[in-house]
Amino acid sequence: MSTPTAPDPTPAPTPTASAPVPVAPEDVRRVACVGAGVIGGGWVAHFLARGYDVTAWDPAPDAEEKLHRLVEAAWPALEQLGLAEGASPERLNVTPTLEEAVADAQFVQESAPEKLELKRDLLAQLDAATPAGVVISSSTSGYPMTDMQTEAADPGRLLVGHPFNPPYLIPLVEVVGGEKTDPAAVTWASRFFEVAGKSVITMDRELPGFIANRLQEALWREALHMVANGEATVKEIDDSITEGPGLRWAFMGPCLTFALAGGEGGMGHMLDHFGPSLKSPWTRLEAPELDATLRSAMVEGCDEAADGRTIAQLVAQRDQGVIDVLRATGRLPQQANGDTK
Repeated sequence: MSTPTAPDPTPAPTPTASAPVPVAPEDVRRVACVGAGVIGGGWVAHFLARGYDVTAWDPAPDAEEKLHRLVEAAWPALEQLGLAEGASPERLNVTPTLEEAVADAQFVQESAPEKLELKRDLLAQLDAATPAGVVISSSTSGYPMTDMQTEAADPGRLLVGHPFNPPYLIPLVEVVGGEKTDPAAVTWASRFFEVAGKSVITMDRELPGFIANRLQEALWREALHMVANGEATVKEIDDSITEGPGLRWAFMGPCLTFALAGGEGGMGHMLDHFGPSLKSPWTRLEAPELDATLRSAMVEGCDEAADGRTIAQLVAQRDQGVIDVLRATGRLPQQANGDTK
């Protein structure tokens, strides 16, 4: 049994004319968040913690009350992470209209519900109301910007800044433009998110669901299959990750992790040894053909990711990382000065 094949990635975006951005990413002081639900509210908390002045707008009648509760609940965690100088919940201003929220914004983050027509209309409204050249980013979790920027007069400044929940705690944001997005806007946004404390992946092409969502969706679908077929319980599935590969994935991704399974031969040996098992019915996903091109891409990619570290150094890093994660999550005793407590 196999899952439907996803659409082919669209080509890299081509340049379009767009007004220059008014300030450098490092000079942004005022951020607007449009949509203040779980994701939008998480963005609000993150930007406040980084010391920005934040204006927010959401059409729900109880949005302001809920947003303040969300920021209040998130603040203790943000204090542990470390607040920027001048950071304060008092720098939040919830406005009655979308136009007021973005009137003086130097960056806009949209986090409306995942409905394509709504996104198209809202991004067109934001484009009309936001000062010329200011980058507008969407938190969409799946739609390509090419499909969302169709109604905007200046689509060149519209792009995706896809976060993970909660945005104030999970560092990753995936940045990618649409076919009509100006590449300079993507470069600007990626730098802004870095300045704002995020870990950024700048994608060079659109991909439905982006990168991380596609990976976690594959795992999620297989989990649903196992539960539906009575092959595993929910607890068994969750424990298989938290007590297994999840411990390694916290600091070393699946590619480098598998490279270490090849011992001193690295990814090349791992693929040569375990490659045939890709055709075994271990999952409902159809495996790609492990040809010479894919093998070379994986080996070269792991060499690049290793960044000069030897297999022995990577093994030591992995081992210490697992120990640190186990200890941090309370599954190992705390240790100080060589003594176990």
